[in-house]
Amino acid sequence: MNRKALIIGVKGLTLTNEEIQLLKVKKPWGVILFSRNIRDILQLKSLVSMIKNSIKDKNYPILIDQEGGSVSRLNKIIDLSLFSQDHFGRLYKENKINFLHHYKIYIDKVCDILRNVGININTVPVLDIRRKYTHKIIVNRSFSSDSATVSKIGKLCIDLYKKNKIATVIKHIPGHGLSKCDSHYQLPVIKSKKRELIKNDFRPFKECESLFAMTAHVVYSIYDPIYSATHSKIIIEDVIRKYIGFKGLLFSDDISMKALKYGLKDNAIKALNAGCNLIMHCNGNINEMRELTKIVPMIDKFTQEKTSHFSKLIG
Repeated sequence: MNRKALIIGVKGLTLTNEEIQLLKVKKPWGVILFSRNIRDILQLKSLVSMIKNSIKDKNYPILIDQEGGSVSRLNKIIDLSLFSQDHFGRLYKENKINFLHHYKIYIDKVCDILRNVGININTVPVLDIRRKYTHKIIVNRSFSSDSATVSKIGKLCIDLYKKNKIATVIKHIPGHGLSKCDSHYQLPVIKSKKRELIKNDFRPFKECESLFAMTAHVVYSIYDPIYSATHSKIIIEDVIRKYIGFKGLLFSDDISMKALKYGLKDNAIKALNAGCNLIMHCNGNINEMRELTKIVPMIDKFTQEKTSHFSKLIG
C-alpha cells in the first residue's frame, strides 16, 4: 500500500484540480471533512466519490468530525446540535434504559448518513473527563465528570459504530479534561500528579478499545515538562502505548493548531519521531499540504496492517 502518513483536509464543496492532482500523485492516507465541505447530501456524496475516484480505492479512509452538539459537521443535512455528548451523559445518569434507546437511534441515524455518502470514519468518542474548570472547548463535548460513566458510554459508542461498519477515533488521548485553555490557540499545561491522571483521565482510554486514536496537544508536566503528548516520545511510549495499552493507529491532532509552536514541517516531524503513525493537517491550505508531502514519509508496515484491519471492519 503506497500512501503518505498524512491525513489532509480539502478547501471547499468540490475538489480543485490541484487537490485532485495531490491525491493522485502524493496519495495521503486519508481525507477529513468539515462543515466547509458540506452543503447538502447529494453534494457531499459527490465530493466523497471524487476523492475515492482520485485515489481509486472504494475503501479509502474518509473522516468526519461529527460528535453532535457544538461539533456537528452534518448540520446542513440534519440538525444534531442538541445531541452533544454532554446531553447523552446527562440522559445516562437520569435513566439508563431511556438513554440506551435514544443513543442507539442517534448513532444509527448518523451512520445511515455517513454510509450513504461514503464516509467510513467518525472521530468519536471524546473520552475527556470534564472538571469544574475545564475549558469550554471541551465541556459540552464530554460525556461526564465521572470516568466510569465516560468509559461505559465510550465503549457503547465504539460498539454501535462498529456494528454500523464505521470506524471510530478515541480522543484526545491521554486526556484533555484538565485543560484550562483551548489548544486551538494555546498550549495547555497540566500539572496534576500521576495518581489523578491514572485514576481519572487515562481510565476511559485504557478501557475503550478502538482501531484509531487522536492525540492531545497538551503538556503533562509530571511525565514530560517540555513537549505536548503529540510531540512527546515519553507520553506516547510510556503512557499511550504501555500503560493505556493502545494498539491501534495513532493520529496527531491537527498540526496547524496554535498549541504547537515549531512551524508546520517541524510539527509534523516531531509528531512522527515521537510515535504518531499519521499526521493530521486540516485547514485545506494546498501550499501547506504540498510542503508536508515533501517531508512526510510513506506509511510503515504497522500502519499498512492496521489499514487492512480497517478495510475489513468497514466491509
